[in-house]
Amino acid sequence: MIRTLIVEDDALTAEAHAEYLARLPGFELAGVARTAGSALQALHRAASGERPPIDLVLLDMTLPDGHGIDLARRLRAGGHDVDIVAITAVRETDVVHAAVSVGIVQYLIKPFSFAAFRDRLGDYREYRKRVALGSPRATQAEVDGFLAAYRPRRTDETPKGLSAATLQLVSDHLRAFPGPGTALAVAAALQLSRVTARRYLEHLADTGQVIRSSRYGSPGRPELDYRWLGQGADT
Repeated sequence: MIRTLIVEDDALTAEAHAEYLARLPGFELAGVARTAGSALQALHRAASGERPPIDLVLLDMTLPDGHGIDLARRLRAGGHDVDIVAITAVRETDVVHAAVSVGIVQYLIKPFSFAAFRDRLGDYREYRKRVALGSPRATQAEVDGFLAAYRPRRTDETPKGLSAATLQLVSDHLRAFPGPGTALAVAAALQLSRVTARRYLEHLADTGQVIRSSRYGSPGRPELDYRWLGQGADT
């Protein structure tokens, strides 16, 4: 099992990542750290043998007590060789470059679907498997195989029958909307039919980008509310 520490200051987002992780074979949640300091403490305890080892860190870049890149540098300076996957809304190229320079093996930009999360961590799991099964002295072909496991696969996450442009429009609206919205409200705001708006909202909910909940209080069938995951947070 790949024991994984989630470093994320937003409680709702951390919970979502933990739920995603629980759906992946071969991974085990080692804990959740809400600050850089608590992440360092958890990793020091694991390295000292006080706690079980940690193999992987899912690292947000914006933490209340420091930047994710600085935390990664401190880990390397302290001799921690734990693997790190960045999971963040930060997309500035200088940060991405710095992430590569400190040995962050994957960089996943929020928001993302469960499919994207599954593919990135599946690639990482494949890399670990290749290393475990490889010979002590790797051939060029084995090295190429190790590195290939890190290369993100090309996928089209917009299913047949849905427009990528409309999907982006609905996604942007929910991100900016101050609270949950119904299919009827989204349809009116974007000049779509209610049926069309519902299809896109259901896709976003099914892929884990939107939280779907029922609104009760009126007679008849309950209305469904849709709220962007992590809404209200900067990370």
